[in-house]
Amino acid sequence: MELSRGASAPDPDDVGPLKPCLLRRNHSREQHGVAASSLEELRSKACELLAIDKSLTPVTLVLAEDGTIVDDEDYFLCLPSNTKFVALACNEKWAYNDSDGGTAWLSQESFDTDQTDSGAGVKWKNVARQLKEDLSSIILLSEEELQALIDIPCAELAQELCQSCATVQGLQSTLQQVLDQREEARQSKQLLELYLQALEKEGSILSNQNESKAALGEELDAVDTGVGGEVASEVMLRSQILAALKEKPAPELSLSSQDLESVSKEDPKALAVALSWDIKKAETVQQACTTELALRLQQVQSLHSLRNLSAKRKPLPGDPQSPKRAKVDFS
Repeated sequence: MELSRGASAPDPDDVGPLKPCLLRRNHSREQHGVAASSLEELRSKACELLAIDKSLTPVTLVLAEDGTIVDDEDYFLCLPSNTKFVALACNEKWAYNDSDGGTAWLSQESFDTDQTDSGAGVKWKNVARQLKEDLSSIILLSEEELQALIDIPCAELAQELCQSCATVQGLQSTLQQVLDQREEARQSKQLLELYLQALEKEGSILSNQNESKAALGEELDAVDTGVGGEVASEVMLRSQILAALKEKPAPELSLSSQDLESVSKEDPKALAVALSWDIKKAETVQQACTTELALRLQQVQSLHSLRNLSAKRKPLPGDPQSPKRAKVDFS
């Protein structure tokens, strides 16, 4: 089915002004600059410039920033010049790309970012926009994102958030408190792990550890003989997440909520093989990540509930006050 099916040739007098746009394919960094007067013309040029086979039409155009489907002509005309579009073939789905900004972390995949968009300046601005939309998303930020907003000069962050410097100073103080609380939780967990290690040396749980090591040896032998190849290949976590799980004493506190969700969905056996751990340790870390994710989401829901309750109870300026009833003398 061709994209232009049923479309008649436009009347030259009805053609509107050309709008400059940027086009790219899904999962690609290469962009093409085009000018189109209508949404239909932009689809047609997308097929030509991006070499999309006609068997893969109809093409869907989405905003590269957040995946919004653009299928309305009036909406297209309202978009600013040089808007970034992603052309999706009929069997494709939009995927988040760091180079496009946006806050859609739930379905994010790992792609190479455009060198012009991968700087630290763009990253902290994306996080700042996320806070501007929903302040409770502080709970969902990783330690790296929190530190980035703390290190930004107050004036720059205030300009990005459209707030006063005094308000932003309070925000940065709150971000520092969240970061400190995670560090305290990590230190507490380290002390607990040291205590458990001391118990292991005394032999209280040594037998369980030996059994776990034996089970791991069998899994590694299966991988070497090709039996466990399928399990190992199922691990889809990024190297950054695997490094954090291996090196951080309490990785669930340093990972973002998106990364926590990725870890919680992995198969424990595949995770153990990828990290060279025994299955029991992999399950323990995975459960800690699941618990931390649930706690953060619960905190976000609580903040939303408090905000809604406060909005209902606080009267707006100018609202009519209920009239006071006059006292009735029954004497």
